[in-house]
Amino acid sequence: MISNEIKLKLCNIVGLENYDDSNVGRLVYSYDATPQFQSMPDAVISPRNTKEVSEIVKICNEHQIPIVPRGSGTNLCAGTCPTEGGIVLLFKYMNSILEIDEENLTITVQPGVITLDMITAVEEKGLFYPPDPSSMKISTIGGNINENSGGLRGLKYGVTRDYVIALEIVLANGEIIHTGGKLAKDVAGYDLTRLFVGSEGTLGIVTEATLKLIPMPESKMTMLALYQDIEAAAKTVSKIIANKIIPTTLEFLDQPTLEVVEAHAQIGLPTDVKAVLLIEQDGPIEVVKRDIEKMALLCEQEHAVSVKIAESEAEADGLRTARRSALSALARLKPTTILEDATVPRSEIAKMVKATNEIAEKYQLNICTFGHAGDGNLHPTCLTDVRNHDEIERVEKAFEEIFEKAIELGGTITGEHGVGMMKAPYLELKLGSAGIAAMKAIKDSFDPNNIMNPGKVFAKESRKRVVVTQ
Repeated sequence: MISNEIKLKLCNIVGLENYDDSNVGRLVYSYDATPQFQSMPDAVISPRNTKEVSEIVKICNEHQIPIVPRGSGTNLCAGTCPTEGGIVLLFKYMNSILEIDEENLTITVQPGVITLDMITAVEEKGLFYPPDPSSMKISTIGGNINENSGGLRGLKYGVTRDYVIALEIVLANGEIIHTGGKLAKDVAGYDLTRLFVGSEGTLGIVTEATLKLIPMPESKMTMLALYQDIEAAAKTVSKIIANKIIPTTLEFLDQPTLEVVEAHAQIGLPTDVKAVLLIEQDGPIEVVKRDIEKMALLCEQEHAVSVKIAESEAEADGLRTARRSALSALARLKPTTILEDATVPRSEIAKMVKATNEIAEKYQLNICTFGHAGDGNLHPTCLTDVRNHDEIERVEKAFEEIFEKAIELGGTITGEHGVGMMKAPYLELKLGSAGIAAMKAIKDSFDPNNIMNPGKVFAKESRKRVVVTQ
């Protein structure tokens, strides 16, 4: 609990109206989008600028009060659940686009900016910010940076870390540092910018970010390929890449996902096939046409039963929107939806899809699979009910086997959702004990009092039932 003396100090910084320790206020921020995780913070604080963040952190560090920086809470790894109490730090006031620099092709923003709002502002200038997480209508840039968010365009353009070039960060002792800059080259010291991207709020608090922009692609085309064989669809993914074509988007949806998404979106998606690939390419029109024609031929060679190119941007946007709605559509079916993101090399997609289906059958579970097949990032999604303890136990065993299979195939336990609390017990599967020790050394050096989002990334127990060597 936070004493009245400390509460008074914090209120003097942000104002009484921006300090909330009511039961309702605390309850709202006791959970995020991750099932089965909830814990009450002691208070919710909304700073108005970096100086206030710094002063709050100094007080919390002195009294060893946990701090959980939070955007919109859309993360799926319990990364913003205040599992050790303390304060939740909201950035509802720090939500401004500070500058769009057309000469240097950058945008500087505060952490509370909604991702889609920033993308829209950039595109109005004829520029392009590629990272596009499915939650972009409500997720914030600060959250994207903390989780190193990906998206449908990650195959061709990369993820959040590939566009963050400078950060303003408040460290655990309250000091403010600036990393990077509007530079194409910079090798002055350690790359602290990249270290903080994806650190899940465990090393410091991002209060400002400068992001790289690129010119808007001249054109784009979208295509839907239908399959009666899931493995054939997965093999097509590898074949497209092997033919040296890197599409903007290369998404996979299995039949159960298709049925649910179509019922939700009602745009005419086929539901009588086993899988579809949603493929998009952008760039100069002649390159786009050539690549789309070549990919259509490759799909047919791998036994696609139909290949259809979207006839208008409205039709193409409908397909993209339907894919982005997969999670929300699935979540309507059962009280609990557990979505994971095991990732493997692209060449192993077919094996991973097959293994996931076999594991689902073994544990008698309903697991739908969709995801960014082009970069090997699959989202096996289990529809269940947290009140069914026997089924939940089977779900946990199934996902543990899915993670182990991903590691066996040269992959990882998470491609874009982060570790947080959800994946922490499995991290040693990927990194080994020496890797965990190296990360802990970094954490201890930045945050010796362990106030920065404590309990995340590092598990009290690791699950290492299978030791995989590569």
